[in-house]
Amino acid sequence: MFKPFEAFRPDARCVSVIGSGGKTTLLKYLSERLDGTVILTTSTRIYPFPGVPLAASGSLDEIRSILTSCRVVCVGAPLPSGKLAAPGVPFEALLDMADRVLIEADGSAGRPLKAHRPWEPVIPACSELTVCVAGASGLGKPASEACHCPERFCSLAGIAPEDRVETEHVARVLNREGLADCCLINQIDVLPDPSVARRLCDMISIDAYCGSLRR
Repeated sequence: MFKPFEAFRPDARCVSVIGSGGKTTLLKYLSERLDGTVILTTSTRIYPFPGVPLAASGSLDEIRSILTSCRVVCVGAPLPSGKLAAPGVPFEALLDMADRVLIEADGSAGRPLKAHRPWEPVIPACSELTVCVAGASGLGKPASEACHCPERFCSLAGIAPEDRVETEHVARVLNREGLADCCLINQIDVLPDPSVARRLCDMISIDAYCGSLRR
């Protein structure tokens, strides 16, 4: 069910982004292109966004103060690791303060592909749209190297950890998980033949976009 990335214009006010291979980049991309005020946050862990003011206390007054002078704000509780944890206020309260709330709803340890464990993703009840990102840079690489939670990915895909990941394997995992409303196949700039990404999109049972967030 291929659609060009240029057609991806989510109108939901609260969007959760899951998967791997570009979640944080997609959140930043959307925050720069969607109209109105935007809160960037997480339901798990996320690194702060460079150049985006941070409401570290999580207080509604601090968030409101930043949004009076900046269109985009990041909200999260600082951790010793340098990452941010989920804010200490309900996501519903954040929706009352901004036009959009964009949430990173699971992690992937920097791998381009992943399968979700039973407790993932962490999608707030107020979320209206879930977007699953998958990185095309994982295609052709051994599952053990390309995937976060490779054992689960391999179980769903029907392959061994040493097998190279092909388009049908990614589509099988996404279809069997059924966690998202739409998919984005990112990083197609690394593919020798970008049409491979279109073929992958056509194997996915929901709307699937492909493109390169870096470009």
